[in-house]
Amino acid sequence: MKKNKIKNEIMLITYADSLGENLTDLKEVLDEHYGGAIGGVHILPFFPSSGDRGFAPMRYDIVDEAFGTMEDVKEISKTNYLMYDFMVNHISRQSEFFKNFEEKKDASKYSDFFIRYKDFWENVEPTEEEVDAIYKRKPKAPCYEVEFKDGTKENVWCTFGDEQIDLNMDSKVAREFIKETLISMCKNGASIIRLDAFAYAIKQPGTSCFFIEPEMWDLLYEIQEIVNEYGVEILPEIHEHYTIQHKIAEKGFWIYDFALPVLVLHSLYSGKGENLKKWLDMSPMKQFTTLDTHDGIGIVDVKDLMTDEEIDETKEAMFTKGANVNKIYNTAAYNNLDIYQVNCTYYSALGNNDKAYLLARAIQFFAPGIPQVYYVGMLAGENDIELIEETKNGRDINRHYYSKEEIKKNFEDRKIVKDIRDLMKLRNSNAAFGLDGECITEVNGNELIITRKCGEHTAILKANLKTHDFTIEV
Repeated sequence: MKKNKIKNEIMLITYADSLGENLTDLKEVLDEHYGGAIGGVHILPFFPSSGDRGFAPMRYDIVDEAFGTMEDVKEISKTNYLMYDFMVNHISRQSEFFKNFEEKKDASKYSDFFIRYKDFWENVEPTEEEVDAIYKRKPKAPCYEVEFKDGTKENVWCTFGDEQIDLNMDSKVAREFIKETLISMCKNGASIIRLDAFAYAIKQPGTSCFFIEPEMWDLLYEIQEIVNEYGVEILPEIHEHYTIQHKIAEKGFWIYDFALPVLVLHSLYSGKGENLKKWLDMSPMKQFTTLDTHDGIGIVDVKDLMTDEEIDETKEAMFTKGANVNKIYNTAAYNNLDIYQVNCTYYSALGNNDKAYLLARAIQFFAPGIPQVYYVGMLAGENDIELIEETKNGRDINRHYYSKEEIKKNFEDRKIVKDIRDLMKLRNSNAAFGLDGECITEVNGNELIITRKCGEHTAILKANLKTHDFTIEV
């Protein structure tokens, strides 16, 4: 097994065309503005895709020509470790695999590549009880009706949008596709592969079809074995109860901290840090922390880490204390019925308040693990009302397209953007944040103190959660 390529430095999350128009522009922006501030880059899906901003991939062996080429990706990998997305659960309806299935049906090489209802359910279609048992984000059976070339029709499993058809994990052809894709990513510059929608991948009739054990572990270990040879790590992406994340961490895998965003918001809204302290005390070092991602701010992830009343109060505060956070953006009118998250930039969730926002980032950077910073958050971006009104897609409120000129102007005109960058550089350069060190959290009334120690090195964050004043001692 080759040596792992991950560095304990902040990872940027960005689309290929969000900081400039393409991958070449992205590299220029990183080189010009973020030397020393960013060690890794999670380039959100940059493969040819038919929808969901890249998350309905048609293939993984080439880069979408609108973004550039694989050589452009490799150029970025020379100075940053990279995370790639593998949608292990599904592939595009426009892919060659599904097109071949549509044309040839049972004669297709991919006849069992997808989950056919007639083969999955005992009576071809699920009962009402079986549909109710499925863990799903939409109030209907997860299916898509295929119309074959011969005029016949049947349902196949479709967890998310109609462009994203689920793969059959019992299919040898599908498992071989997974293996080939992982190896291709490893050979093309990935340091870590994010397994998108991983918990949905295994399905069994009569179950929730979500994180089914022990089969999920079998799949996870199978994937790990494939990438180990290349010194590449995997990161399962799961939004659910924190105990699932910690169960994965106990087996030595990297995990996400998706609970931190709402816990930090609650602390900064209320001035209380007890819930945050309890969470930081139980958090492992082998994790990636987030405040924001390309999706909304997850609510489901803090279940049982806050009371239901505190969760409701925090969710309501996003709308009352946030800037341009409208409940209508989380409805069918904006193509969003996901009750598990709120669509908003993290900066706007804090009322576009520079002081509160910088403290939120300081808390994230002092928390156990490696911080991920979403590109909109890195530039303290406000809710993009113009874009969301144009697309009527709720998540686009947090997916602004920045030109190189706009980025430069942000650095010229806004102190908060430079302050965030300085904080990022501190987190990357100070040995106190070593992952083999410790994180000690204290709460006294409105005061929060987080101490990071590693060897002889120490860094201390002292903050007032009510006034949002803070100091850092190194």
